Order: sequence, then C-alpha cells, then structure tokens
Amino acid sequence: MPKITSLDDLRKIKENASDLTAARSQGKTRIIIGMGTCGIAAGAREIMQNVLVELEKRGLKGVSVETTGCIGMCQQEPLLDVIRPGEPRITYGRLTVADVPRIIAEHVVNGNIVEDRVIGRTE
Repeated sequence: MPKITSLDDLRKIKENASDLTAARSQGKTRIIIGMGTCGIAAGAREIMQNVLVELEKRGLKGVSVETTGCIGMCQQEPLLDVIRPGEPRITYGRLTVADVPRIIAEHVVNGNIVEDRVIGRTE
C-alpha cells in the first residue's frame, strides 16, 4: 500500500484506480444489480443468480455483472441496470426471476428495451 503524504499522492491513487476499473468494463455490456438491504429483501440475490445462469447458458462472455448498494428507490426493488456500449443506461425495476431471461434475450443480446419493466433511463 503506497504511503499517502499529500493531496497529490491521493490524486494519483484515484487516477490509477479509475484506470483499472474503467478497463474492466470498457467496451462491454454492463449489468448492475442493486444489492442494498432493500434490494436483497426484495429478491436481488435470486435476480443476480438468474442473471449469471442465463449468461452462462447463452455463452455470453462480453458482459460485466456488477453490484451496487441502495440508490434510494426501495419501492422499485429489485433493480437491474443494463448499459450497452454507446446506448443509454436503462433501469429495470420490480423484477421477478421470470423477467431475467427476457431482459437478457431482448435487451442484452438483441438491443431491444423491455419497455414494460423500465423505470428509468439515463442518456
């Protein structure tokens, strides 16, 4: 662990960390699952397990699966975001395990947003 003796040292560490995390998902489709306590209570663990199973079944290697904490939309949990390169971030909410194969097939694979499960879009 590098010794931090100045604000400049801290900035360098931050830049290096940003480079490493950007490299992990650069050019990949990203799936982000809300895993705060509210998400977990609403079934986020099962959603994540089913995302991983569905990606494995389809042999999809260019997809990064990530987790995040609570983002304050507890009433919409479980939440799942899909970010395809060059496209808006789409947030799906109030998901069930049955929604996962459809989101993977329609949105992740074919680029078609599953409109009836969308609760947010970020350009």
